[in-house]
Amino acid sequence: MGHSADTVSKLKEVEQLIQNTWSEVSYLPQKDGHPLPNPEKLKQVVGLIKEIVFPGFFNESDVNLLAQRCYTGTPLEHLNALLTEQIANGLYFFSDQETRPAEDVAPALALAFIERLPEIKRLLHTDVKATFNNDPAATSYGEVIICYPSIQAMIHYRIAHELLLLHIPALPRIITELAHSAIGIDIHPGAQIGEFFSIDHGTGVVIGETCIIGNHVHLYQGVTLGAKNFVLDERGLPLNVPRHPILEDNVIVYSNSTVLGRITIGRNTVIGGNVWLTNSVPPHSRIIQRRASGSPSSLFSNGGGI
Repeated sequence: MGHSADTVSKLKEVEQLIQNTWSEVSYLPQKDGHPLPNPEKLKQVVGLIKEIVFPGFFNESDVNLLAQRCYTGTPLEHLNALLTEQIANGLYFFSDQETRPAEDVAPALALAFIERLPEIKRLLHTDVKATFNNDPAATSYGEVIICYPSIQAMIHYRIAHELLLLHIPALPRIITELAHSAIGIDIHPGAQIGEFFSIDHGTGVVIGETCIIGNHVHLYQGVTLGAKNFVLDERGLPLNVPRHPILEDNVIVYSNSTVLGRITIGRNTVIGGNVWLTNSVPPHSRIIQRRASGSPSSLFSNGGGI
């Protein structure tokens, strides 16, 4: 009799689990027969792009100039097929409106992304050069490409940003979160980051969605480029408006500093470690934390006024 009761109980639990509430229905996928974008397959997408952008570094091929066409063409064909599939899955589940079936749109979007790969490659190589130039411990460009977590984060970010510019849903966030969970660097795909960008060490860096970062910007570990507050709509929900900092060219932000709000950090500025900054500063500023002398008001100084 006890066994029978257990069976009934389990059956009731099954029924409860498969009956979605009305609130759940509003966010559960409703299009039968089409899977969600697959993070494991998107890892493969990133892996293929790494092989294409840095030939010889992320596979066992002995790449030479004569063989590069083959080594590049074959991964591109695989990338095109895999990316087309994942774009279609993203469109089916996350697009509010569909004027054409996802299978018709996805191939063109995948091709449009592949056409942007040369620019992604160029930008990533500037990131490698900047990282090498800013770290005396780096022994070669190859070491930077293979070992440095910041380059892995930038590979994911540069891919995701281009997908976002093509208005492809879901995939950009999945790709940047793959890097975030693996190496602890959180870069939103919507951020705009110029060339020759570098992060030293990298752990704990956060770069928000509406950040605009110029060229030759260098960050250290623990830096947050975040929002100070949110603008709310009539329902009390946050609006997606510019809310993160703008860093102009040649800015350095040292470890564990927090820069919040839609403020501008002028070019050639240095922000020292452990600084909390919520006001714009002019170009050529130096923002430092003074040694404590008993008064909290004496902790900060700068070259242009906080």
